[in-house]
Amino acid sequence: MAESSFSKAASTAAGYYDSNDADRFYAEVWGGEDIHIGLYNAESEPIATASRRTVEALAALIKEQRTDSSNESCSIVDLGSGYGGAARHLCQNPKVNVEAINISAVENTRHRELNRAAGLEGQIQVHDASFEAVPLKDACADVVWSQDAILHSGDRQQVMKEAARLLKPGGVMVMTDPMAANGVPSGSLSKILERIHLSDLGSPERYKSWATNVGLQRDVWDDRTPMLILHYSRVRDELQRRHDELKLSISPEYLKTMSAGLEHWVEGGKAGRLCWGLMRFHKPKERIP
Repeated sequence: MAESSFSKAASTAAGYYDSNDADRFYAEVWGGEDIHIGLYNAESEPIATASRRTVEALAALIKEQRTDSSNESCSIVDLGSGYGGAARHLCQNPKVNVEAINISAVENTRHRELNRAAGLEGQIQVHDASFEAVPLKDACADVVWSQDAILHSGDRQQVMKEAARLLKPGGVMVMTDPMAANGVPSGSLSKILERIHLSDLGSPERYKSWATNVGLQRDVWDDRTPMLILHYSRVRDELQRRHDELKLSISPEYLKTMSAGLEHWVEGGKAGRLCWGLMRFHKPKERIP
């Protein structure tokens, strides 16, 4: 899919993540293969370790729901797959196949390279595509997976509609996303929204409503907002600690803007305006007449 066919919000996100500055920062500081919020056992824990723990926690939510299917093949669609850390983790099980949907050509190139290095190119198909219009057939997925990606959509209801379309009856969706706390007006998040070029964020209740509208039922909302605050604090502190090293490969202006942006996320979380956690939805099985 050509970038020109993306929505305005998707094109903005693609342009950002395709930049050399963003690519270097996320690969070197944010968590390497896993560029999302981490689950920390200690404040000083490495970012990459905590980020991988989030992958493991979402995988556990799938296992809970599919206890009777452990020996069956599993088709997973990863919406906003980034560098593919989650996909490769999931494909440690040879019966798992992942369709990775991502708009960043730079991230997708590295994703494919890492898949080849791991010998997993046969299990993971990387698509240069938007999760607002997934180029896959209806009811092709046992699981839809997404980590801290759907916030970049300008039409999150459409993304949930796509998730419902892709899921087989009885399938599950697991996800995380940085969100506004329930009832928080967009005006109080202006600095964050300006940073990501969007007019609003989702919230736990909005995601529940969007899911209900397309026939999905939420059965897990595990609020882990303190992890959002800690993660953005850790990334900010790492940026500041390594500033002189990072500016050799990342522009000083990007580092300055990123540091300010991270501080807005930390402030918003501490003020109770933001939240983050793990969610699971399921698509009811079709009734037999």
